[in-house]
Amino acid sequence: MNLAHFLVEAKKKTYASEEANKKINEDGSNELLFRNDNLIYKDKYYGADPFIGEEVVLEDNKVIWVMNYYGEVISSDADAKNVYTFLKKAMSQVNEDKPFRGPAEYTEGDYKYLNSNEGDINNFSGNEKIFYKNKNVYKLIYHGCSVK
Repeated sequence: MNLAHFLVEAKKKTYASEEANKKINEDGSNELLFRNDNLIYKDKYYGADPFIGEEVVLEDNKVIWVMNYYGEVISSDADAKNVYTFLKKAMSQVNEDKPFRGPAEYTEGDYKYLNSNEGDINNFSGNEKIFYKNKNVYKLIYHGCSVK
């Protein structure tokens, strides 16, 4: 299975899913886990709002890909719970072309998600924003790379 395809599958079945395999670690972090054959995806994050985390893909128990991220709701004009519910919907639209976060743009009702990035699966950085009634209410930055 190629890495981009695996990442899309993993992201759709972890954070973007209501049925994710989630555990709380001794250090207080949350961890989401997905496996397919010899590939393992781990998404470990601290906090809720703001939050910081790391996604790691292992192949045969060796790290092959990593992404770090930091995000938060930045306005009280939108309910944080609704923002994160909308974020999960946007994240479920992730695609193999840019399997980092969600699509370039996603809109539903008064919410709009924008994701801009540069690079490819081997070396990338980007940011995402959520707007509620045309006001920026959430931001996240991320970066990552393939590991050899």
